[in-house]
Amino acid sequence: MTLTLENITKTVGGETHIDDVSMTLEPGSFNVLLGRTLAGKTSLMRMMAGLEPPTSGRILVNNADVTGMAVQKRNVAMVYQQFINYPSMNVYDNIASPLKLQGVDKTEIEKRVRETAELMHIEHLLDRLPQELSGGQQQRTAMARAMVKDCTLLLLDEPLVNLDYKLREELREEIPNLLAKRDTIVVYATTEPMEALLLGGKCAVMHEGRVTQFGPTTEVYHNPAYVETGLIFSDPPINLLKAEVRDGALYLASGHQVSLSGHLADLGNGNYTVGVRANHLSVEQENAQCVAMQGQVELAEITGSETFVHVHFNDVSWVIQEEGVHNPRLGEATTFYLDPNRLFAYDADDRLVAAPPSEIQNGKAA
Repeated sequence: MTLTLENITKTVGGETHIDDVSMTLEPGSFNVLLGRTLAGKTSLMRMMAGLEPPTSGRILVNNADVTGMAVQKRNVAMVYQQFINYPSMNVYDNIASPLKLQGVDKTEIEKRVRETAELMHIEHLLDRLPQELSGGQQQRTAMARAMVKDCTLLLLDEPLVNLDYKLREELREEIPNLLAKRDTIVVYATTEPMEALLLGGKCAVMHEGRVTQFGPTTEVYHNPAYVETGLIFSDPPINLLKAEVRDGALYLASGHQVSLSGHLADLGNGNYTVGVRANHLSVEQENAQCVAMQGQVELAEITGSETFVHVHFNDVSWVIQEEGVHNPRLGEATTFYLDPNRLFAYDADDRLVAAPPSEIQNGKAA
């Protein structure tokens, strides 16, 4: 099955929730919707499912218009962030419930329930009630109930957000592998950039109801087409600064000068916004091209394996991501280094005009 969205718009009470979204999802593809809370991810998924109609635009399945088709007539399943299981049914009956509604015979139900339970590693829990399960086991049960139908479209709306860290990590690794065995279009909504990267496939970045970019996940990450895409697909958000090209050099609003070489060589005269991800700044000079910058420490967030140092300079606040535990004093002056080889450049319309090569983005030193 191929799912195509053509100019989908949704307005509610005069407010635009989804704004002219068009994209095509291929059979067997894994697609991530990445965006902040209230970006429109759930609204778009509900229209894909047929749970609510668009105000304008068309939804096509294999080139057939299904825009007005009821959800009951579509081969679709959806899993939400809350565990939705029938409390009075054991795991077996929870998984079997959609097949019973479809009138599938008992032998086929038995076969498919046990196969799906094994796929989700809950075959030993089939006799238990939901209240006897852990959070991760409950979510696996909900996902198994969605998958047992052999649906052609599976929608996962932030399904791991309420799980603890260990379970999230475990299921993030398993979900793409589990679903790769099925010829199902999967759409997975998340607010977390790193989760999108871990899941892979394709990524649609959403902002205020619009899809700002759609393509292979790593390609979108390495080449965020607009400033807003770079902000959303970076954690912490990409650090930004105004700049101007004149007299053969790039002048940052902080007063620093950067040579126009490498991927920046073709920038013409004019105003730009430059960006750099937090993990591409350093408190140590990594090469001779690095520009030394000074700021004042506003905050230090220690996660255990990394430290996020917030610095303020020239009325701008940036974040530096450093490996290990560091404990700078609040208010103290600090020097950090910007490598021009890792700068993104956006034009006056906030469109990407220069991005570091992916091998430089992936590596520590240019």
